[in-house]
Amino acid sequence: MAASVLIPVFWVASAAFKENSQFYDDPWSLPRYLNIENFTAAWREANMGAYFGNSVTVTFLALLILLITAIPCAYALSRFRFSKIGAVRTFFMAGLFVNASYIVVPIFLMLVDINDLLKTTFFLNNPAVLALVYASGALPFTVYLLSSYFSSLPREYEEAAYIDGASNFTAMVRVMAPMARPAVITVILFNFLSFWNEYIIAITLMTEDYAKTLPVGLMNLMKAQNAAAQYGRMYAGLVIVMLPTLILYILVQKKLTEGLSVGGIKG
Repeated sequence: MAASVLIPVFWVASAAFKENSQFYDDPWSLPRYLNIENFTAAWREANMGAYFGNSVTVTFLALLILLITAIPCAYALSRFRFSKIGAVRTFFMAGLFVNASYIVVPIFLMLVDINDLLKTTFFLNNPAVLALVYASGALPFTVYLLSSYFSSLPREYEEAAYIDGASNFTAMVRVMAPMARPAVITVILFNFLSFWNEYIIAITLMTEDYAKTLPVGLMNLMKAQNAAAQYGRMYAGLVIVMLPTLILYILVQKKLTEGLSVGGIKG
């Protein structure tokens, strides 16, 4: 299983430095030299730099919106008892079965109608709107995972904070949220991968070339370079897309394991 993942990744990484002739002579050979021109051509000529910046902006905004809304929601559902809590939990559980990609056309039509109503173009080709759609789609899963983790934490920590005069909000921000860091890092990684690689919603809501995200730009690059037989540039674009996710996973791998292993254990 490891070989089935590592060998293709290594092949793509090495192909990004090859000249076209090597793809025809021996596709499995190593690059004759590190051909950085493939990356510079993909970054500038194929506009991958602008697409990269758009993806960074959208992903950062989506994660920010998601965490600001999901952490308080998950904390309230796991630590407090109030009327209709069962209905609220059922509502979020039902959201786990709704994929935003399946309802992207109604979302698009709704945003078009809002633009027409307000006489504006604000709600299309806008990174903030795309980030809001991403965060909304990821909210049920994130709340479910975080609430499971919050439920596993002992209540003595909150009680000690209340004795010191902390409010519910202060106890959440200063005591419970830092303790839930492994789970928070887990949802950041999972949702980062989802937002960074998302294609269907991005190509639907970001219709102008200047607003496209990296996966959409990569598809355009692959079509163009396939037609021009510039395979090195095409694989350089693939590496540009993969590299941030690989770096992030390497950095947070330990915390990710903690979040997955501890989140379902009751304290």
